[in-house]
Amino acid sequence: MTRHAVVTGTSSGIGKAIAERLLADGWQVTGLSRTGSSLVGKFAWRQADLSEPESLPDVLAGLGSVDALVHAAGFQGTAHLGSLDPAALAGMFTVHVAAASVLANELVPSMPDGGRIVLLGSRTSTGMPGKSHYAATKAALMGLGRTWAQELAPRGITVNVLSPGPTDTPMLNDPGRAATPVKLPALGALVDPEDVAALAAFLLGPHGKSITGQNYVICGGASL
Repeated sequence: MTRHAVVTGTSSGIGKAIAERLLADGWQVTGLSRTGSSLVGKFAWRQADLSEPESLPDVLAGLGSVDALVHAAGFQGTAHLGSLDPAALAGMFTVHVAAASVLANELVPSMPDGGRIVLLGSRTSTGMPGKSHYAATKAALMGLGRTWAQELAPRGITVNVLSPGPTDTPMLNDPGRAATPVKLPALGALVDPEDVAALAAFLLGPHGKSITGQNYVICGGASL
């Protein structure tokens, strides 16, 4: 029986890599993003603006039951104290946290027992100069994830967070993060999105059934 996952941010970066990996593993994937996605396999794209969480219930209408939710969409704005923009914090919180909350609230009630939720956090959630707003929104996902893990454990639904370090995605070239230039981690290379996708696939698969409420850091040694 084909498993069905909803994945956000499938137009590029980690979200796209996760969708491609799941499709290769035989999943049916519904991708949510502002920009269109066309991937090979059992893939369907629905246009969604994650910065407007109130619109997401309509986007999900008629989707039916899903076996997994992966919230990978996000963006990063950086600034140091003295230059912080409240609008940037509100925008990142909306996309990273509020959208995750609405999606889970809509999908989990009809999710079969044994389902999966994976949230994309960040290594910077424990703190990083110039990234206080971004770090705060990603840290909030840990609170959501661990709480949902406790609530959903009786149903066998697992909830975990993946926290990549500097990853080779278009986000690295976003002008909004110009205040914090990219530094290569200890292993000498940026994190490969496909490596993040492989761990996501494991957590979403049959052998992820005993793992919940955890945060997995994939940083290329940046946290050493």
